[in-house]
Amino acid sequence: MKDPKMQKLEAASPEAQSADLVAENVAQLKALFPELVTEGPNGPAVNLDVLKALVGDATLSDAEEKYGLNWHGKRAARQLALTPSTGTLRPCPDESVGWGSTKNLMIEGDNLEVLKLLQKSYAGKVKLAYLDPPYNTGKDFVYPDRFKDSIRNYLEVTGQLDGSYKISSNSEASGRFHTDWLNMMYPRLKLVRNLLTSDGVLCISINDKEQHSLKHVLNEVFGEENFIAQLVWDKNHSAQAGLFKVYHEYVLVYARSIDEVKTIKAQEAEDFEAGAMKKESARHPLQKFKFPKGTRFDAPDGFELNGTWGETEKVRLCEGRMIAADGKLSEDVVLEAAFTQANQMKQYFYGDRNALVDSRGQRVLEFYFTGTGKLKVSKERGVFTPPTVQRWGMQGEVSTELAGLFGLSAPPLETPKSLTMMQNLIGWFTTADDLVVDFFAGSGTTGHATMRTSAESGQPRRFILVQIPELCAEGSEAAKAGFRTIADICKKRLALAAQRIRSEFPDAEVDTGFRSYRLDTSNITAWSPKPADLVASIFDHAEHIVPGRTAADVLSELLLKLGLDLCVQVTTRTIAGKTVHSVAGGVLIACLEPSIGAPEIEALAQGIIAWHKEMAPAGDTTCVFRDSAFADDVAKTNMAAILEQNGIANVRSL
Repeated sequence: MKDPKMQKLEAASPEAQSADLVAENVAQLKALFPELVTEGPNGPAVNLDVLKALVGDATLSDAEEKYGLNWHGKRAARQLALTPSTGTLRPCPDESVGWGSTKNLMIEGDNLEVLKLLQKSYAGKVKLAYLDPPYNTGKDFVYPDRFKDSIRNYLEVTGQLDGSYKISSNSEASGRFHTDWLNMMYPRLKLVRNLLTSDGVLCISINDKEQHSLKHVLNEVFGEENFIAQLVWDKNHSAQAGLFKVYHEYVLVYARSIDEVKTIKAQEAEDFEAGAMKKESARHPLQKFKFPKGTRFDAPDGFELNGTWGETEKVRLCEGRMIAADGKLSEDVVLEAAFTQANQMKQYFYGDRNALVDSRGQRVLEFYFTGTGKLKVSKERGVFTPPTVQRWGMQGEVSTELAGLFGLSAPPLETPKSLTMMQNLIGWFTTADDLVVDFFAGSGTTGHATMRTSAESGQPRRFILVQIPELCAEGSEAAKAGFRTIADICKKRLALAAQRIRSEFPDAEVDTGFRSYRLDTSNITAWSPKPADLVASIFDHAEHIVPGRTAADVLSELLLKLGLDLCVQVTTRTIAGKTVHSVAGGVLIACLEPSIGAPEIEALAQGIIAWHKEMAPAGDTTCVFRDSAFADDVAKTNMAAILEQNGIANVRSL
């Protein structure tokens, strides 16, 4: 007889899956327009004729031509985003930094499946989403989403299952060069939008290859009215393609709701009079200027000067910083100078802007040259409108910086993103306690920038990074350095960056840790009978937890499927000799012991009830057990009855 009180969670149960976006969309439509949803042969259906009438469209033909971007597979790509995932994220504490205290996440996995799994827990909670997808150059495409079993496909693609196959690039010879890329991007963008807060922002790096296609898709997914800007990164002065040297890439910026986005926060400037301007070169203008003694400030954009500052100390000006010869700017430096002769300019080159600080270990302020002969000097945080053309460092300098962090002669990953760029984006669009996500994490620049921005500003943010564990190419710098996958590079960078930030900002209250998770199949076994031996299939299915999975694995899946933050507080007690976990102050209580005998039911139940009353959670509590732990249905029914009589009505078994 089926247990009437304790509901069993199975692989097909809604609570064992990621968010059912189709059902949620239908429910929202029905709430707005009840007449729109009717009964169809397979459940609720949308009446298209009614929909057209509601939006003032008198036509009834689905074949009507519309403005937009269409391609083969678009409908399937949309459906792919709506298909729930039955995978899970398995915790990897040994690969983490500060597991018990951090709220940052680093996840190995196909970002499409991870995006689905995060829908319940993080919908509407992300302030800034940054994406650096493959640029579709013909050698960087590793996301084949055209298989029925996406979790198994991901495990095979990344070499985690026997019978794995080599990832092939999306070459133009396939005849579907743009189509495959669009089918990869479309469902991911649909899911990313769901995660953004009402004032959240999406930033995507791209080059000329797919910029036009991407903007069309973003206009459709986000709405053309929510386009903010197309930023240009002046990044590579040695690149040449065809008749022109290509110096730039783009960052497309879209809002979840443009009306909700606050004014961008940056440096507020105060004007100081400056003397006549002379140019040593077109790239580096010279100006005559004067400041009060003791003023801290930054150098002009991107040059270094070896010379004498006043008559007291040697200083150098280096990519937005001015410091003394010893590497720090002391308070007694005479801040007066008049550079009127070109021969006083000795060298021009870019430096390490992250190492340049004042005597108190803080970054000095910035100033900017204007074309009007005035010098603008930053005073306080305030309102500043950044330009759409940005100089975030040359690609070679960014690569050298990453190589230096790893202590290598060459970077472990080609063309890493600029740390300065990411700090700008994070500084412009986020503030204290905001969540930043990156679903194409690469070397982990976004995580590094989030930690550093938090340390510099005193406003802690948190991050979620996702990177597919793509194998490093044989003979690559990464392989030579001992890295197996790009995800390994990302985790190593986060650890190295954390060490540097803690060293540079010893007094800053900043989260420099991360919890590591790995995408895998669900911990809950699905019913898969063998027609040739149904009896054996029934006995095999008696245990509903996949062999080899731990209590921590199961608990992580419960957090995701019940919509709880993966970094929520979890406390553990021993009650009646059994380990019991409490999540978020009693929102979820789980006892995942493999065996609960009939004589132990009363003591265990009463102990859980006492703890529940002690925690006094504001909302309903869900209590979960292993289904196979109970000796029989009577024991399971008794447990559910005792808990229900004492205010814990949601009792589930796995």
